[in-house]
Amino acid sequence: MAKSKNPIRVAIADDHPIFRDGLRKLLEHEDDIVVVGEVSSGAECPALLAKVKPDILLLDLRMPDKDGLTLLEEMNFDSMSSRVIVLTATEDDRDVIRAMRLGARGVVLKQSASDLLIKSIHKVAGGEIWLDKRMTSEVMKAFSKSAETGRREKPLLSDREKEIVQLVAQGYRNREIGEKLFISEQTVKNHLHNIFDKLGVSDRLELALYAIHHRITEPA
Repeated sequence: MAKSKNPIRVAIADDHPIFRDGLRKLLEHEDDIVVVGEVSSGAECPALLAKVKPDILLLDLRMPDKDGLTLLEEMNFDSMSSRVIVLTATEDDRDVIRAMRLGARGVVLKQSASDLLIKSIHKVAGGEIWLDKRMTSEVMKAFSKSAETGRREKPLLSDREKEIVQLVAQGYRNREIGEKLFISEQTVKNHLHNIFDKLGVSDRLELALYAIHHRITEPA
């Protein structure tokens, strides 16, 4: 099948040859995705990223030499364009939470249906966060335990605050949000301060996950 003009460039880091081979063959059937490189250990991953600069890195959490969480700790996401989707065989929510905290933009269980992986690649490449519904719910529970606000009713956000939440969930920075909404970056920061306070979240990741969980990202 012919590749589209600007396909999503994907790299794979996984130490199981059979799984890696199957993953590559699956992605090769997509007309808007191209596999640009693969490695079998965590230690090889930085060189791969520097060489091929993929749009998406599919990163196994459990690898020899250096595991996925250690790699995430070492990555400077401010200076790299690649976004990371973590692949894991475990449903340990602690690993999922830590991976997202460290900068992963998505988590996909290895036992998931293949179409969910394809969907996650498109979503994350488009700037969104990807977690399945169960994981999103569990991560939100963990966040709420660490920052219990005592509020029972759903906080009321203004239309402008909802716009900002939607843009944060899509991965936009404060400056970009300001440009889209024709307001200053400082005004965006002020709105975010109020939003964090209303929702009882402490950072942009928690805000994005809250938005997904409570369907704030969806049009009214």
